[in-house]
Amino acid sequence: MTTGLPQLEPASDLPDAVTIYEVGPRDGLQNEKTVVPAQVKAEFVRRLAAAGLETIETTSFVPAAWVPQLADATEVLGLLGDAGLGPRRPVLVPNERGLDRALAAGVGAVAVFGSATETFARKNLNRTVAESIDMFAPVVDRARQSGLWVRAYLSMCFGDPWEGPVPVEQVADVAARLMDLGADQLSLGDTIGVGTTGHVSRLLDALEARGIPVERIGVHFHDTYGQALANTMTALRHGVTVVDASTGGLGGCPYAKSATGNLATEDLVWALDGAGVHTGVDLASLVETSTWMAGQLGRPSPSRVVKALAGSD
Repeated sequence: MTTGLPQLEPASDLPDAVTIYEVGPRDGLQNEKTVVPAQVKAEFVRRLAAAGLETIETTSFVPAAWVPQLADATEVLGLLGDAGLGPRRPVLVPNERGLDRALAAGVGAVAVFGSATETFARKNLNRTVAESIDMFAPVVDRARQSGLWVRAYLSMCFGDPWEGPVPVEQVADVAARLMDLGADQLSLGDTIGVGTTGHVSRLLDALEARGIPVERIGVHFHDTYGQALANTMTALRHGVTVVDASTGGLGGCPYAKSATGNLATEDLVWALDGAGVHTGVDLASLVETSTWMAGQLGRPSPSRVVKALAGSD
C-alpha cells in the first residue's frame, strides 16, 4: 500500500535542486483532439502554480489554422491577469507576428521552436533550417530589446520519423546557430521519444564542445519507448538542472504523429523527491490537479504515479 511519498534516499550524483519547466498548458493541450475551454486552461495554470510549479508555459501565439487548440491565447492570458505574465510564464511564438501578439498581451518571456532536421523544419515551419533561423533572428532580437527572457526549443534532436537517426554533430551545429541569436536557454527535444541514455550523454558532450554550457540547457523528453525518465536522470547527472515535463503526461506533437506524451511531471517529482532533489512541488497537490484535468479531458491520466496515488485503474 502506497504512503503517497517515496522513501528518501539522497543521491550524491544528482543536482541539489531542479527547475521543472511545466509545459502541460501549452505542449500538453495543443495535441488534444478537442478544444479545452479558455476558462479551464486558466484554471489549470492556477492549480499548477498552487502546487508549487514556478515556471509554466501558458500558451502559444501561433495561427489558429496551425494549432486550433491554442487559438484562445489572448483570452487565456486575459483570464489569468498578472498570474499569467512575467519571466516565469513563457509563451511560444513562431515568428514576428506571434511576437507582436505576445508583446501586446504583456508577456515577460517567449520561446521559439526550431528543428534539427530539414524535413521537420519544412513540415512544421514551411522553411529550411537556415530559413527558420533567419526568421527567428528578429524575434529573438526584438524580444531581448523588450526585456523578455527567451528560450529556444530544438526539436528532433534524437531522431526524426522521416529522416531516421540524426547525427549528433548536426544537432550541435543547429543548436549553436540558435544560441548565437541570443537566446537565454536551449531546450533539447526528443520529439518522437527514441533517445537513449548514451545518446543523451554524447549530445550534451557535443554541445559543451561547441561552447554551450550545461547551465543554459533544458531537456524535453517524450515517453514513446518508456525512456523519458531514464534519459532525464542521465541529463541531470551530466549537470542539467532544467527539465521540461507535462502534468499527467499530456502532449505530443501535431506535426509528428509518432510522438506520444511528454515525461509526466508527477513521475519526475516522485523520482526527484526520492533522491532528495528539491523541486518545490507538492506531489499530492499535483496529482489532484492531474486527476482534475483528466476529468476535464474525459480520460485517465497516463502518468504511472497518478495511477498509483489516485487509485486509477
